[in-house]
Amino acid sequence: MAQPIELQPQAITVQELAAINSRQVPERYIREGVGALDASFPVLDVPTIDLQLLASSSSTSGDELDKLRSALSSYGCIQAINHGITSAFLDKLREVARQFFALPSEEKKKYSREIGSIEGYGNDMILSEDQILDWTDRLYLILRPEDKQTLKFWPENPESFRGILNDYSTKLHVILEVLLKAMARSLNLEENQFLQQYGDQATMQARFNFYPICPRPDQVLGVKPHADGSVITILLPDKEVEGLQVLKDDQWFNVPIIPQALLINVGDQAEIMSNGIFKSPVHRVVTNSERERITVAVFCIPHPDQEIQPVEELINETHPRLYKKVKDYVSLYFQYYQQGRRPMEAALI
Repeated sequence: MAQPIELQPQAITVQELAAINSRQVPERYIREGVGALDASFPVLDVPTIDLQLLASSSSTSGDELDKLRSALSSYGCIQAINHGITSAFLDKLREVARQFFALPSEEKKKYSREIGSIEGYGNDMILSEDQILDWTDRLYLILRPEDKQTLKFWPENPESFRGILNDYSTKLHVILEVLLKAMARSLNLEENQFLQQYGDQATMQARFNFYPICPRPDQVLGVKPHADGSVITILLPDKEVEGLQVLKDDQWFNVPIIPQALLINVGDQAEIMSNGIFKSPVHRVVTNSERERITVAVFCIPHPDQEIQPVEELINETHPRLYKKVKDYVSLYFQYYQQGRRPMEAALI
């Protein structure tokens, strides 16, 4: 597939659009058959997993491993508790995110992304004139490896932003290692099988998401339906405002907020590594006509040169190999994503 070329970026942010006209939505954001966030969508009972139990060698950790395998096979996501990050720290992270998005437009636009790149402040890459846009503004930053950080995109206001974000990436790295080892053990594999494929040159990318109030939540999405191109995605949800939905059995479900929990889902690359046992969930974000919403998603992604493939021990006559060997999956991912297609199509045998 040829590398698509971004057209001229949007001159105005969604936050500015919402401030200018609180009653109408431009045509480019309108979709058919969205349905508003209300009682018409059932609630998804996402399994709660205790990460301290996963990390321990006690007899109860076996039960938690079984729960983990079942959750990632059926739902593709978990509500992670006892993850080692205090609620006070998570509130600090939420607060600096809120402060950044509350800055004047001119201040935020100092960190604007460049054309053809996702890193920095902005919104959807526009790849075609008829592309339907998402009702969100984003700040996208590379956290790890540290030598890949582009600090010109890292806000200096609020002053504590950079320090808090670096601390957060260190804490998430610990969680990621616990989780990848537990995922391998839950499939009766040697515990480093997934970690080795993930690699020591992997990147961790943060996306701060701001979803302004939207007058037409029945016609507009905050994020279009997609699955993640990562191995693991760790979401810090808004503390009060829901909006995330997961597709299960051809139906959309609301994902509830659990205080102090991190919502963790497997991405396409974990589905490939597990030979389809773990399911990368298709999800979307709906909009809200009364309240704005802020979340922080962190994507854990192997180095572009790292080869990802199904673990050999998970391939047999009953479960034949489903996926090819892939490299630089995320480049492929973004090409497919803006066209509303699943890049997993390209990885299937």
